[in-house]
Amino acid sequence: MLRGIDVSSYQPSAYDTDGLSFVFIKATEGRSYVNPKLSAQTKRGRDAGLLVGFYHFLWPGNLTAQAEYFVSRAPEKGSDILAVDWETTGDGTHASNAEKDRFIRKVKELRPNHRVILYCNRHFWLTVDETSYAGDGLWIADYVTAGKPRIQAKWRFHQYTSDPVDKNVADFASKAALREWAEGA
Repeated sequence: MLRGIDVSSYQPSAYDTDGLSFVFIKATEGRSYVNPKLSAQTKRGRDAGLLVGFYHFLWPGNLTAQAEYFVSRAPEKGSDILAVDWETTGDGTHASNAEKDRFIRKVKELRPNHRVILYCNRHFWLTVDETSYAGDGLWIADYVTAGKPRIQAKWRFHQYTSDPVDKNVADFASKAALREWAEGA
């Protein structure tokens, strides 16, 4: 299994890349927030030879506008993975299943040459999700042994801890296999 992390403005631009194959970087949230460290964190990942992914924190409503906002600000390179972060917002709401699905489909329409995946925690996957639509793959958060999330669905990425940073594993045999999957959208 491959190791990676995900970062946002809460982490330094010069994050540690030792032993990593990939990084997911928060790009946007809603229709007004852009990670102020996006460029520096992207450069750090690319300079280290990591496969880079970008995620958008989804809010309810204005799905087309959010998708357009995300793709207009997320850097674009052929092997980049795009993800939607579907969880409870700061005001205690969350996008509906239909909104999550529409967002993923709109991003796929706007960036047809990129893999688009769903990030959510185990609780959302098992109790909130009703469609099981995860675009090109599921990135599941479940803080247990790396690579052993407590779900039956096929997953591509597993976030298994947030201590001291969000650590993930990818279910690919090699970095080359991950890159080949990412480029095969």
